[in-house]
Amino acid sequence: MQPVSKPELVRYSLFAAPLAMAALPVYVHVPKLYAELGLSLTALGGLLLVLRFADAFVDPLLGRWSDRRATRFTAIAVACAALLVGMLGLLNPAAASSFSMALWPWLTVSLILVYFGFSLATIAYSAWGAELPPDSAARTRLTASREAVGLIGVLIAAALPTMLASSGAQAPHNGLGLARFSWLFALALIFTLCALWRLREAKVAVDTPGALRGVLKDKRFVALLAVFALNGIASAIPATLLLFFVDDVLRAKEWEPVFLVSYFLAGALAMPLWVMLAARLGKVAAWGIGMVLAVLAFSWAASFGAGDRIAFLVVCIASGVALGADLALPPALLADAIEKANARDRTGSYFGIWTFATKANLALAAGLALPIVSAFGYRSGEPSSNVAALTLAYTVLPCLLKLAALTLLWKIHRKF
Repeated sequence: MQPVSKPELVRYSLFAAPLAMAALPVYVHVPKLYAELGLSLTALGGLLLVLRFADAFVDPLLGRWSDRRATRFTAIAVACAALLVGMLGLLNPAAASSFSMALWPWLTVSLILVYFGFSLATIAYSAWGAELPPDSAARTRLTASREAVGLIGVLIAAALPTMLASSGAQAPHNGLGLARFSWLFALALIFTLCALWRLREAKVAVDTPGALRGVLKDKRFVALLAVFALNGIASAIPATLLLFFVDDVLRAKEWEPVFLVSYFLAGALAMPLWVMLAARLGKVAAWGIGMVLAVLAFSWAASFGAGDRIAFLVVCIASGVALGADLALPPALLADAIEKANARDRTGSYFGIWTFATKANLALAAGLALPIVSAFGYRSGEPSSNVAALTLAYTVLPCLLKLAALTLLWKIHRKF
């Protein structure tokens, strides 16, 4: 198979930016935006929970549907149409009145389009990246490039709405910034979709009966998925508890943007390091080093208290570097597993199940961490409550899960 050229690598990787730009506002800004418009927080939470779980369970079917298309680009183009309309609707709630729609159905339809488009685009795009490189090292480089661009997209999405809201004569307004952001997102999505047009593919267009069952019978994949899920929950727990930890343990709310930017920027800048280590030591060993680095960083954070801002900034940078390994290496290992199973005709099905696991990690993290700290007496916004429980959940619990994932990774390393 022909190697991936630098222009192909750039054209492929660019699409990761708008995908990442779409994810952050949905999880961070949308609940607050619609709550400010008068919708009940309880009802909002219920709607988001139902749609997120439905979205996760549909992912394997979307992967199967993507496998049946003639090209990956076809699936991505369909996904982009839904994502474009959904994001414009979601971040422009004022337009609901122009279509004579109440806010609840407007929000529901917009979210369904966004979840559908984002999931299908992510699955088909990831499958494309697994199929195109001709060898294991090339897969690592392509995956690292894609994830680095994705982290840049996260940084853009974190900064732009506030910047756009404060530009001009009016006072900053969250809804205004998000509305303006939605149009820039639309331009980025269209531009990067055009970059994918006629990009070389290596898709095997075969309609294999029982593809999803076949994927779940792949013992190598199931073992890798177990490591990925365990490590993913370990990473998602501190992500869920980060702002609580910063506000009530460090008492450094004003440092939140600094911590977040340093974390994601370190992850993006560390990608070449993980590519180099994977080439020299192998992907499994490099991923293991990333897990150890994260454990060391969070173990140190267990001793932090009010005022430990600089020390925690170092932890954010170190754990951000470890994040690079979590983003770059598992998808590359999955692509290797698909090749070893001679299952390139089921690549979308593999990534559909993989994406389901990613979303389940986030749901399980919130489902585990928040009730645990609450049961032990922690109350958000009350530093006099049991913040020790929050500290243990934020630092020690992820370390234990990371060590369990590392042990399991060591047991299966010979499979790769």
